[in-house]
Amino acid sequence: MEHQVSQQPLSWTMADLSELFAGGARSGQHVTGVTVDSRLVKAGDLFVALAGDPGERFHPSARSTADGHDYVADALARGASAALVCKPQDVAIAQFTTPDTYTGLWQLGAAARARLPGPVIAVTGSSGKTTAKTFLSAALEGYAPPGSFNNHIGVPLSLANAWQQAPAWVFEIGTSYPGEIQPLTEMVQPDLSILLNVHSAHIENFASRDALIKEKAAIFSTLPSSGLRVVHDALDMSGYRFGHAFDSDARIISIHGDSMSLSLFGESLTARVPGGGAHRGLTLSACLLAAKLLDFDIAPALHLDSAIVPRGRGDVHVRSGIEVVDDSYNANPSSMKAALSAFLAEPVQGKRYACLGDMRELGGQSASAHRELLESVADDPALHGIVLVGQAMQQAWSEIEPRETKDKLSEKVLAIYDALTPHTATELAGRFAAGDRILVKGSNRVFWAEDFVEQLLAQL
Repeated sequence: MEHQVSQQPLSWTMADLSELFAGGARSGQHVTGVTVDSRLVKAGDLFVALAGDPGERFHPSARSTADGHDYVADALARGASAALVCKPQDVAIAQFTTPDTYTGLWQLGAAARARLPGPVIAVTGSSGKTTAKTFLSAALEGYAPPGSFNNHIGVPLSLANAWQQAPAWVFEIGTSYPGEIQPLTEMVQPDLSILLNVHSAHIENFASRDALIKEKAAIFSTLPSSGLRVVHDALDMSGYRFGHAFDSDARIISIHGDSMSLSLFGESLTARVPGGGAHRGLTLSACLLAAKLLDFDIAPALHLDSAIVPRGRGDVHVRSGIEVVDDSYNANPSSMKAALSAFLAEPVQGKRYACLGDMRELGGQSASAHRELLESVADDPALHGIVLVGQAMQQAWSEIEPRETKDKLSEKVLAIYDALTPHTATELAGRFAAGDRILVKGSNRVFWAEDFVEQLLAQL
């Protein structure tokens, strides 16, 4: 299958926008990008003026009193060619109006999807979404949005900025609350959907694990029962399956470091796993299965480079002979276990240390999950030192029993922090020496949101 890739952004004419929204503009102008942050505006962009509080319809990670309408002038100064507003502004810029700019953004996303000939791929799961999206877009030379654009703002924005010409388009869809995946899936209208896994992430917002599984399975809601559904075999759902089961369509036979042997519809293959680890091996097997089902050449997916591992998902940085594995973007019990397993399996010249942060949104499972994590590493001789960050980690440490287990952990624990401070990176950097390896992993707001890895690298 031969494809010609055009990396040009989806171009909107003012006439296109006039068909969707009220308002007018000078003919002949084009919008070459869409953004909701005036600080990121580039020449030719459409600026969508969103409210900091979207109301009860959506569940943002934070709400604010900010109003994008206050930044239309700033967007113009940075080169925006138009703005989408619900309150017309006294600014000399082409303005399109809509009763609600969140609804307007979704309209724009749906209109963008209608332009894409396919195949369009949607990916969800408790972990690995961004990694899968990155692997697939690299293997298929297709379009994928940068970062983790998988919520009520990110998905329509990803569609609105998609290249109009590509061999494939890959979008990730996330959820924190019931009822979020289906409407986003209906907007994306995937030709193939992938359900990577279901862990305990965000479980505190769901009535049960079954409810969480049902929410994730909504990624298949727009596909027929005989459609291209790619699903982890451990979930025991209908579809094309990947994993370790003997009858899976993409069956992993073995993984050693960054080399994986698998059977794909009976064909024996060897693939490089970017970044290594069993968890990334599962993600890659799902991607290979998807590429095969869509009749793409799978050879590029067998030889992906480790450099494509997304930031914060296990990418490696070296400073002064010290390796820092940045897996700080997020964490849940399953992804924490997988990251530690991969980290401890890698060879090291010096010692291995782990900076472990709270795993949030676990609800009633939080206390036991954190205790079990600490207990699981107490006897592991491959891990030489631990740094604990967060109240849940601190509580788990205080509740560890029996005494023998706590004594073993005491020998490994270098420091315990209720939260990061401006001096944490400096205090820790002096403990490491050339040849050492350090894993940093925790929920998003523990390390990632604080840019802790960058601070640590600066000190090393």
